[in-house]
Amino acid sequence: MSLEVKEKTEVRLVFMGAAGVGKTALIKRFLQDSFDPKHRRTVEELHSKEYEVAGVKVTINIMDTSGSYSFPAMRKLSIQNGDAFALVYSVDDPESLEAIKRLREEILEVKEDKFTPIVVVGNKKDRMQERRVSADDVLAKVELDWNNCFLEASAKENDNVMEVFKELLQQANLPSRLSPALRRRRETFPKDMSLRPPMNKTNSCSVS
Repeated sequence: MSLEVKEKTEVRLVFMGAAGVGKTALIKRFLQDSFDPKHRRTVEELHSKEYEVAGVKVTINIMDTSGSYSFPAMRKLSIQNGDAFALVYSVDDPESLEAIKRLREEILEVKEDKFTPIVVVGNKKDRMQERRVSADDVLAKVELDWNNCFLEASAKENDNVMEVFKELLQQANLPSRLSPALRRRRETFPKDMSLRPPMNKTNSCSVS
């Protein structure tokens, strides 16, 4: 009997967080390389993209969930069907950080697996003057206490967005060959990772 873990050819990434933190903006930046500054309320939206990697078709499903707590049944279903989760908060909104703490507890309860792939994303890092959440404090909580990955990003500036998705896909056990394929999709994404600006202390994630 082989214990080898097979690489998936289909994966569902679920983006969760309070309303207005930029979940849709991150997804749109990844899929369309565009940014809309206007906030539009999302109930639930599923995006699917297919890639071919080394002759193998890989389907990435991205679930954009509502930031409202008015849809508990839909939220539970999204968690049940998810393979990896992005918990998004805004660096200028401490309440949105509290929201992801509750969401993480719900994910672990529903999945009944403390090793469920979770990436915590501090979005809107470009809003330096309005920042109210310390990256160092979140890093300590997420990586030391929760044993999850933490990244700060900016959908507006297209900063670290690709890294967020790469980390989610790696944790979801998609083929590692997928990462170079995704890099080629973005002319703005340097082939040489050393050209990227340093990510402070967030390099402890498995992104390579």
